[in-house]
Amino acid sequence: MFTNDIIASFNELETSLYNYISQNSEKVPYMRIRELADETHVSTATILRFCRKLNCEGFSEFKVKLKMYLQENKKTIIKSSQQSIVEFFERTLKGNLEEKIREAANLVIKADTVIFIGIGSSGILAEYGARYFSSLGKFSLYIKDPHFPIHSKLRNNSVTIALSVSGENNFTVTHLNQLKQEGSKIVSITNNKLSTIAKISDVNIAYYVTEEFFEESNVTTQVPVVYILETMAREIHKLNV
Repeated sequence: MFTNDIIASFNELETSLYNYISQNSEKVPYMRIRELADETHVSTATILRFCRKLNCEGFSEFKVKLKMYLQENKKTIIKSSQQSIVEFFERTLKGNLEEKIREAANLVIKADTVIFIGIGSSGILAEYGARYFSSLGKFSLYIKDPHFPIHSKLRNNSVTIALSVSGENNFTVTHLNQLKQEGSKIVSITNNKLSTIAKISDVNIAYYVTEEFFEESNVTTQVPVVYILETMAREIHKLNV
C-alpha cells in the first residue's frame, strides 16, 4: 500500500503520521479523523493531504483501502511442508525426473569443471550443491559474481548448473548467457520447463510445485531442489566408481 516512491514524497509530519499508522494499523480503520489528528499531533489538513498522496479522496476512502489491505494480507496461507512434498512427489516423480537427472549426471561426469550459479535462496542452494558435489568427489565451484574471471582452461570443458525457481531471474539469465557463449554446457534446475533459463539449457530438470509468496518474499519450497542435487551427486559418484 505504501510504495517506496510514496514514502519518499512524505514531509516530516506525514512521515510521523505514516509511522503511527504502520504501528497501529489494526485500530486506525476504526478511528475518526479528529481522533487520529489528536493521537499523532498533526492537523486534519495534514491527514487529508496524506490521504491524497495515496490516491484517496478523503480519510474515509483511506480507511476502507487500509482495511482491505490488512484483510488481503491476513488471507495469505502458507502450505505445510508435507503438502509441498506430496505435491512434488505426485507431479514430478511420476514423470521422467530420474531420467533427466541421469542425463544431467552423464553431462557433468565428462566435464573438467563444474560451476554452480544462482541468486537469493537459489544461490544458497547453489553453494550447498557445489559443496555436496565436491564431498562426493566431483570438485565444483559456486560463483555469484558474473564478472568473476574464469580462465579459458576452465571454460573449455565445463558444465554450469543454474538454480532458479522462476527461471526468469535477470541476474542468473545474464550470467548463464555469458557462460554459454564461452562454451560451457548448461544444466538448469527450475520450477517449470517453459522459462527462459530452461529454454537456453542443454538439460533442464523441472520440479513443478506451486509458487508461494508471503508479502514480497518468494517462499516456494526448496525441498525438491535439495532432492535433485543430492540425487544427481550420488548418480555422478556411482558413475565414477
